[in-house]
Amino acid sequence: MSLAHLLLVAIIQGLTEFLPVSSSGHLILLPNLTGLQDQGQVIDVAVHVGTLFAVVLYFWRDVQLALFGLPRLLQGKLDTQGAKLAFLLIIATIPVVLFGLFLKVTGLDDAMRSVAVIGWTMLGFGLVLYWTDQKGGQDLTAPDWSLRHAVIMGLWQAIALIPGTSRSGITISGARLLGYARADAAKLAMLMSIPTIMASGTLLAAEVAATADAAAARDGAIAAVFAFGAALLALTLMMRLLRSISFTPYVIYRVALGIVLLVIAYS
Repeated sequence: MSLAHLLLVAIIQGLTEFLPVSSSGHLILLPNLTGLQDQGQVIDVAVHVGTLFAVVLYFWRDVQLALFGLPRLLQGKLDTQGAKLAFLLIIATIPVVLFGLFLKVTGLDDAMRSVAVIGWTMLGFGLVLYWTDQKGGQDLTAPDWSLRHAVIMGLWQAIALIPGTSRSGITISGARLLGYARADAAKLAMLMSIPTIMASGTLLAAEVAATADAAAARDGAIAAVFAFGAALLALTLMMRLLRSISFTPYVIYRVALGIVLLVIAYS
């Protein structure tokens, strides 16, 4: 795999992982539309690790809070803010893990990796993001997160396993519909991504552990570093822009790309 191809994959993954535009959709489209070789699972694991470190670093205070709360949670106690946060993150991750296993066992995950599917989901869930962003309230903040809301947002997040949906976009849509302010909806979606990325990355790593070699490890390290940088940049810019703008620019991009992909798929 050439260095240019490696960097392209890493940067695309990094930039799109946390923006509501679907990183998986873009990575599937890359070989389908350009003729480039699929990057393979080793690189998939690497770029997931890079983006994971980026979101952990950006939200380190919250991550630290949840980590410190784990011992209390393991004792069956939810009497601290950290224990509650750790518990809710675990609950919110269960639906996506179960749905992911279902797709894997049935083979539907491979069946949905088409330009037509991504075109429809990019367009449809882009409009869902616009509707929920316009309809959603601004009353709730991240500390208001409850068990009921964690379950609901977890169910929304599970839909993101359909390529082109966008994990961050659909989770933000669920949060906005529940009444969370834009920045807080995005924050909760990003925190929910941490255990989700860890789960998917672990599954991928288990599949490629026996086949990885020195060259693959080197390529993976390069990809992880660049994905980390791109993800941290995208995450920082999005969180800052949400103080003054809505999600409409991302909706416009999704709708435009969705229409183009549908034209390509059915022409």
